[in-house]
Amino acid sequence: MKITTSQNGTSLTVALEGRLDTTTSPELEAKLSESLSGITDLTIDLGSLEYISSAGLRVLLATHKKMMAKGKMTVVNVNDTVSEIFSITGFSGILNIE
Repeated sequence: MKITTSQNGTSLTVALEGRLDTTTSPELEAKLSESLSGITDLTIDLGSLEYISSAGLRVLLATHKKMMAKGKMTVVNVNDTVSEIFSITGFSGILNIE
């Protein structure tokens, strides 16, 4: 998986490419942990994400909880495959998806 970040003041965009699964979710979790200090507006771009597993969902949920305490988190460019997973798991009702 490839993780690309772009920061503008207190806004951070994290773009994911590839597969977010048991193998790659610790990498995303570590990247977010080191990047969220001072961030109040987080955008996660899933436009190039091919697959997300329960491990990836866990990272998104944990990050969502952290961000709701200090700002907001938005998930953008969700493809049909990931959108279906969000729908089945109930994440579509938890996350702010645009």
